[in-house]
Amino acid sequence: MRLPEMCPPAMGTGIEEVLAAIPADQRTPAFNEPWEAQAFALTLALLRRGAFTWSEWSATLGEEIKRAQESGDADSGTTYYRHWLAAGERLVRDKGLATDDALHRYRDAWNRAAGRTPHGEPIVLEPRDLT
Repeated sequence: MRLPEMCPPAMGTGIEEVLAAIPADQRTPAFNEPWEAQAFALTLALLRRGAFTWSEWSATLGEEIKRAQESGDADSGTTYYRHWLAAGERLVRDKGLATDDALHRYRDAWNRAAGRTPHGEPIVLEPRDLT
């Protein structure tokens, strides 16, 4: 899949040219961890399905970042996708796509699965994680 196909419609025009203009020595990986890429992809999937608009998304992400900064986040860039995830969870909850209980259930399941997974291996949720 090409990058413009991944981006919301408002971002698709000219993005390849913009990215190509970044000097090669200044390009860094977009994601430090696999879960960051998954959070990104999930957000794009929800946007494409109309769960929320790009304006709602960007406003909510900005609010989450501001909230974190006001709570002492050093804003070093290492927590950016945590804010991304918090914004996604908030929109999913606010739009009635999932309840707080469901979000907590899946967060707890993820933590259980991560706890038994050897470092470097993919984390796999199993039915037992959701009980």
